[in-house]
Parts: sequence; structure tokens; C-alpha cells
Amino acid sequence: MRRFTEGFYGYAVALFVCFGAVGLFLLITPQSQGEHIPKLDYTITVANFARTVPYQVWAPAKDPEGWIPNSNRIAKGEGKAQVLHVGYATKARQHAMLIQSDEKPAAGFANRMANSDKPTGTQDVNGQQWERRFREDKNQRTLIRMLPDVTLVVTGTADWTELGQLAATLQQRPKPAT
Repeated sequence: MRRFTEGFYGYAVALFVCFGAVGLFLLITPQSQGEHIPKLDYTITVANFARTVPYQVWAPAKDPEGWIPNSNRIAKGEGKAQVLHVGYATKARQHAMLIQSDEKPAAGFANRMANSDKPTGTQDVNGQQWERRFREDKNQRTLIRMLPDVTLVVTGTADWTELGQLAATLQQRPKPAT
């Protein structure tokens, strides 16, 4: 027995036992074959955001088909403004995000969220003109709509069509009673 626990033989046996254990572990461990994108409900975040801001909040009336909401948060903007972020994995598995705030100046907020201050055109979404911006090095496309009381930003790596789909779902939510 001593010859199997010392020297080269001991090393070879230990190595064989380790590889056998790893192989057995890999054999019996379930392997995921499909994608897994966590789905996060954003309705509570939108409701909480609506209670803290002085304007009517915009949110998707319905998620676009095949899209998965996978992030949401309320952040602090500049000048004590609140900023709502709702992120998605699109049907093409790109990223798209709705961002809104009443931060002033609105142009500065839009520039920061788009990572660009250079408009590249406009896009019609349900009869409304949204400003387009593109940041090539980040592969980031952005649609911006500046309203009197809020700035809406739809941005991400999704193509213009998908960003337009998200923008088209946006509706003003009634201000909750306080």
C-alpha cells in the first residue's frame, strides 16, 4: 500500500482520483442549455417614483412582445432631481432603457444619458418627433423627447426600430393620490 501513497505512484493516484471526482461532478450536475435573463417587475419602482416627483410619470403601457424587463432603479440626478431607469433585454437580445427626469437643464441631462450632444436626425414615433443621437464607439443609439415638465430618453445598443418600439409603448401614468 505504501507504494501507492508515495512518489510518482502517489501523485498519479491522487491526480486520477481528482480527475475522476471532477468528471463525476460534471456528469451529475444539471447543465443549462437555454438562456436565462432574470425578469424584474418594475411596477413598484415606477409607482414609488411617481410619488416622489411633481409631474406625471411616463411608463410602458405594455412591454413589447418578446422583451424582458431586467433592471429598474431610481437614482439621484443633478440638483436633487430624481431619475427613473427601466431596462430591457429586447427580442433581438440587445439592451434598451427608458430614462426620465425633470432635471434642469434638460439638454444637459439628455447629453449625459446619450453620452453625446450631437443630434443625428429625428424619428417619428406615434406622430411625435424624437431626436436621434448615436455614439459609435459605444454602439449606443438614443431617442430623446424633451417635454415641458420631463425629459424622456430611450437608449441602448438596440437598433432604431427596437428603440422606437419602446418609445411607442410609453404613456403618461396618472399622478397617484398622496
